[in-house]
Amino acid sequence: MDDTQWQAQQELDARELLCPMPLLKMRQALRGMSLGERLLVKATDPGAARDIPAYLRQSSHQLVRKASVDGELWFLVEHGEA
Repeated sequence: MDDTQWQAQQELDARELLCPMPLLKMRQALRGMSLGERLLVKATDPGAARDIPAYLRQSSHQLVRKASVDGELWFLVEHGEA
């Protein structure tokens, strides 16, 4: 996988956390970030595949890309307007 596609200012390790913790930890991390910054979220809970994109559709943040990597779910999120 091309690492340049996954460049982010911050990375959130939400692996092994169960629903709804990956989503809640992502929201908390985004609160501390600035407009345009990117957050890479890595999760293993299958519920994150549904919960994170659903939340982002209702927020000002943007899902740049998502993928399954070695059994993990990766989400690259760009901070939108507060």
